[in-house]
Amino acid sequence: MTDTRLAMWSGPRNISTAMMRAWENRPDTVVVDEPFYASYLHATGADHPAREEVIASQPTDPAEVVAGLLAPLPPGVTVHYAKHMTHHLAPDADLSWLAEFRTALLIREPREVVASYVRAREACEPEDIGLLQQVRLLDHLDAPPPVIDAADFLRDPEGHLRWLCDWLGIDFTDRMLSWPAGPRDTDGVWAPHWYDAVWASTGFEPHRPRVVDLDAHDAAVAEACRPAYERLRELRVRL
Repeated sequence: MTDTRLAMWSGPRNISTAMMRAWENRPDTVVVDEPFYASYLHATGADHPAREEVIASQPTDPAEVVAGLLAPLPPGVTVHYAKHMTHHLAPDADLSWLAEFRTALLIREPREVVASYVRAREACEPEDIGLLQQVRLLDHLDAPPPVIDAADFLRDPEGHLRWLCDWLGIDFTDRMLSWPAGPRDTDGVWAPHWYDAVWASTGFEPHRPRVVDLDAHDAAVAEACRPAYERLRELRVRL
């Protein structure tokens, strides 16, 4: 059977870790958590929680990261799922390796992203939330990839997961809809700082409209990203 390799590109404060849980709960799948995080921190000097631990835990050379993503899969595994953050890509990053992967984009309304982000970080700029870089990926690819809007997904997780499995040519399993609570060995070393909600979860939470109150700066950040979001949203999977 041919291996299936899915690169799911998200911004922060989305449902990306829960999505990774869903795929990891498949018996035929191995997952990797934000493999370019260390290279991003090393190249930018960004001050993130557990910065030195992250850098020590992963390759900092993007070429080495790509080689790891392309390594043979373990026996009995036919699906490779990579959770990527688009803001981890350098502006001049070589993207030719994406030809070896199926690519999908996971988006979320920018005001909700910014509101969640600033609860964990003191400052937020447009480049921090991934939407601008997702448009760059879109423009690089020969054909538009599937775009999953988090709000739509949470209204119908099973429908969207079935759609993705059909697109990939693999069987859907209802094991993707729930998982045991707690951490995983595959979680990045940064997980204690970011994954409390996912560690407590056993499945996708129902979508809840959120009341968002942003100060002037954070509102401007969200609006700077809105054209990118709207462009991506036009391409979203519609069930």
